[in-house]
Amino acid sequence: MNRIIKKDLQESISITNYAIKNQIKTIEGIAEVIIDCLERGNKVILFGNGGSAADAQHIAAELIGRFEKNRKALAAISLTTNTSIISAIANDFGYSHVFSKQIEGLGQAGDVAIGISTSGSSKNVLEALKKARQLGLATVGFCGKASKAIFKVSDLTLSVNSLRTCRIQEMHIKIGHIICGLVEKALLNEK
Repeated sequence: MNRIIKKDLQESISITNYAIKNQIKTIEGIAEVIIDCLERGNKVILFGNGGSAADAQHIAAELIGRFEKNRKALAAISLTTNTSIISAIANDFGYSHVFSKQIEGLGQAGDVAIGISTSGSSKNVLEALKKARQLGLATVGFCGKASKAIFKVSDLTLSVNSLRTCRIQEMHIKIGHIICGLVEKALLNEK
């Protein structure tokens, strides 16, 4: 058991080190897009499936409530929380449209749409990012190493250097937290 624990922790450290060496500019770019959006009075819209749905909700909660500082609520919404909307759209239009129909109804030019998919190929996430682009939203994709499709529909893509869902998800939330901190500091005019 000790060997497995060490191996998993080393794998996580290796993925974090890859991000330090290769993804700082992408993380900064995502934070800047969100900061610009919120400064203009627009909103951040997040979505994903399974654990990625929980990550979308978590990041939205950090922006609306607070991350580390008491401050004015920031405009963010997770499209994964209204089961009536999700089940109605899935029933009437198909599951691949559960997020794109919500983007169509809630998204406005100047907003930021963040699609989270460990595979980077979840059809409902891709369809929502396509719809967001059509409507003039900035698009951001969070995915894992094997992803290719999400790059085609995202202005900025954060690809975690792993094929393991658990490692991808832990990096998504780690980087989501970093982005929330950068956004909060910028909007509070802190260095």
